[in-house]
Amino acid sequence: MASEDNFPDLLLDRLWHTTSLTRYHMIKKDGQILPNPAIPEKERWGSNRGPEFYPYVRSLGGISLFDFTNFDEEVYCKKYVLSSWYEFVPYRRTWGTSVWIEINRKAMRENFISGKALLKKWKQEEAYHHNIMPIIEAAHIGPIDIGAICCVYKSGADIEGFQPIK
Repeated sequence: MASEDNFPDLLLDRLWHTTSLTRYHMIKKDGQILPNPAIPEKERWGSNRGPEFYPYVRSLGGISLFDFTNFDEEVYCKKYVLSSWYEFVPYRRTWGTSVWIEINRKAMRENFISGKALLKKWKQEEAYHHNIMPIIEAAHIGPIDIGAICCVYKSGADIEGFQPIK
């Protein structure tokens, strides 16, 4: 069973996309992570109030990525009390099992927006009705080819820690 007491070391200092097991199989079949995959709205994070309130990265046509570089859970939680990262780490309870896909940062280049740059853009656009996880949420605009995937793990209620998926 995945521990929820400490932030997982595996996630630190890496770039990740997290998804459900079902969606992961879709990614493998499609050969890419899509910004707007063919899934029901009710299964999407933060879509219950309609497009005007979609998560910021989705409103840009992007894919949300977690960048836990230099992440300190205690410091971050004090500074960004409304951030909902804990909904996803170590796994999303509504999914039961989460798949964590490490993305090769160097493969992102042109279409990558760092967490700091994303937060700055959000503020400049005054897009406050769109959710964002400050600093730790980065974005890739457009699809990500599966060739950019470094490794894949799963974590869940009945899984000890993080287990590699081959």
